[in-house]
Amino acid sequence: MTASAATSPEASKSASEAKPSNSELDAPLFYQLLVGELELSTGQAGVAYQVLLDAARRTKDEELFKRVVNIALQARAGDQALSAARAWRESLPASLPAQQMTIQLLALLNRPAEAVEPLRALLALNPPEQRGSVLAGLPRLFQRAAEPQRVLASFEPLLQSASQQPETRLAAQVVLARLAMAAGDKARALSISQNLARQFPESDDSLQLALELMPDQPEAERLIEARLKITPDDHKLRLAYGRALARAQRPSDAAREFRAVTLKNPDQLTAWFALGTLELELRQPEAAESALLEYLRRLEASSAEAQEEQAETHMEARQQSWLMLAQAAEQRGDLKAAEAWLIKVDSPQRRFEAQYRRASLMARQGRLPEARKLLQDLPEDSPEATRAKLMAESQLLRDRREWQLAYEVLARATARLPNETDLIYEQSMMAEKLGRLDEMETLLKRVIALKADHHHAYNALGYSLADRNIRLEEARGLIAKALSLVPSEPFIMDSMGWVEFRLGNKEEAQRLLRLAFEARPDAEIAAHLGEVLWASDKQDEARRVWAEGMRRDPKNEALLDTLKRLKVKL
Repeated sequence: MTASAATSPEASKSASEAKPSNSELDAPLFYQLLVGELELSTGQAGVAYQVLLDAARRTKDEELFKRVVNIALQARAGDQALSAARAWRESLPASLPAQQMTIQLLALLNRPAEAVEPLRALLALNPPEQRGSVLAGLPRLFQRAAEPQRVLASFEPLLQSASQQPETRLAAQVVLARLAMAAGDKARALSISQNLARQFPESDDSLQLALELMPDQPEAERLIEARLKITPDDHKLRLAYGRALARAQRPSDAAREFRAVTLKNPDQLTAWFALGTLELELRQPEAAESALLEYLRRLEASSAEAQEEQAETHMEARQQSWLMLAQAAEQRGDLKAAEAWLIKVDSPQRRFEAQYRRASLMARQGRLPEARKLLQDLPEDSPEATRAKLMAESQLLRDRREWQLAYEVLARATARLPNETDLIYEQSMMAEKLGRLDEMETLLKRVIALKADHHHAYNALGYSLADRNIRLEEARGLIAKALSLVPSEPFIMDSMGWVEFRLGNKEEAQRLLRLAFEARPDAEIAAHLGEVLWASDKQDEARRVWAEGMRRDPKNEALLDTLKRLKVKL
């Protein structure tokens, strides 16, 4: 029997079915793709781009279009990448990736007006329930735009239209508020947030906007307060509110919110830690200790159930808590307890801070040479470590009122590190203590020349002039510059209040100093506010303010000098 005779009809049919189909990749297209890739491999990105773009248009292949766009991007050819993305859209108008890529490239090229149409197309291609998410990504996409006002103007008509549609009403208004905020129109962002709170009373979007607007639009806080009145047990919102208050330099108000959370939800670890931190800042050591010890107790309980990856986080939290407990013990005057807490700190990341604090305790016990040696022996394994070590030694001497020694340490430090603005700033403060006011001014101007946004330098120079009652208009300008950099900083508001007092504007001085003292009831601010009140024939209120300052810091130099100069006994 021959081989051909052995082939059955069934076998022939099976062989026919198994025959592979012809590829859509014909010879000319294969050659075109090969040429494109070879040109790319030899560094001819421009030729490869043209060859492969033509192939993408012919095949309408999404992956090939994406490849062409990436070739242009890798060559830093933004306009060519955009041309490829537009060709992609034209070839495949129903392609979601084509619309998305076009919008992203237009954002990268800072051309918001041209992004409106592809965004409109992208919204139409998405099902209604997903269109809000598409809009929500817009502010982040254009967050680095050179002209945020142009971004707002470009997208506003589309967003206004989308805000009339049920499926995008909320998202469109939130995006409009965020674009207005980015464009500097905080008042409009607030207005939109207020409307959102009325239209969507259960949504958190208006509250998130309000939290971000609080520093510039005080009325935004009312939205948060109103929601907390309705839902006082919304601990997530209360925690966010507390953090916003802390960022706004309002530690008393922030502590109030965290305290409320610990009362209603004592298992909330974050609230205990934040409360301890704030009480310490407010110089309430007993309250700080109570909160931090409770935090540690609950942390230990949770650590037993924690996953292995959380162990490192919990250890860092313990180390930080021990440092703060040492600080609280110091505030109470219990140096032995403070050192006991510091000895527990053994983390390499916290070693420097713990050693500095131990040195400070030694100095307070009359062991200054030993304390300085402890700091001088710290390693200098990086420029940052060197800077921190020198700063720490100068601060140690400053705390002991060893102005000359501190100045000498800083002078050596700035000779070694001539462009370190923080070291120069500290040297200027020591020059002031030594009565070298011209040198102080020269050093502060050097700081400003090196770092134009160093608000401490502007404030220090302005306050120094105001305190000496000279060049008051210049002083006001310097402090105003500092306030423009950090508008909510109580100590800078205090400086502005003091210069207004020197200028004879007692009412404005009172207003500013009251705001500063309310935000941060510090003894030095109390000294200034009390003096302005005293000069305004409000002696009883002045005494109350001074008494509060004395209660918080009975050894404050500025307050004691004020009382002595005015011959006031509390």
